[in-house]
Amino acid sequence: MDIDLVVKITSRAWSLKILALMQAGVPGRQAPLLSASGASRTAFSQSLKHLVDLGLIERNPGHGHPLRPEYRLTALGAQIAQVARRIEMLAPRPDETALLRRSWTVPILAVSQAPRHFSEIKTALPPITDRALSQSLQHLQAQHWLQRRVNTSSHPPRPLYQATNTGAQIGAALGLVV
Repeated sequence: MDIDLVVKITSRAWSLKILALMQAGVPGRQAPLLSASGASRTAFSQSLKHLVDLGLIERNPGHGHPLRPEYRLTALGAQIAQVARRIEMLAPRPDETALLRRSWTVPILAVSQAPRHFSEIKTALPPITDRALSQSLQHLQAQHWLQRRVNTSSHPPRPLYQATNTGAQIGAALGLVV
């Protein structure tokens, strides 16, 4: 899976959760998925449509009602759903799942497996803004998923960021080489 796809998937709050639930065996109908996810109807339907647009899930032909369709994972969706399920299992607490729903959490952890400067992370994630990156780094540090160390050997001293603890496991679950 490449970083651009990770960014696209995680741009909707409930996308990873929906994929993980489908991988776990929750029926591909809207009501069971919505109930199991805990999302609002609007956010859930936007994430579901987003996954269809990305080609990760599709309507199951011949099943469901036209107003209440049934969905299934595509071949690519099934591969990504396995990864989503592993990530969801690594972060079971409510505060952790809330952090996973934030747009940039998973992509930042993916590119921060090795120590990186702010500018290197920003370069690896082209659409991210300075403000979004800064706020995400702060949230990840507060959760202890990212470690910030100041490199005093350079002039001026510059901070280095690296995924640690659960953050490192989440980044590693993606299997990206960035």
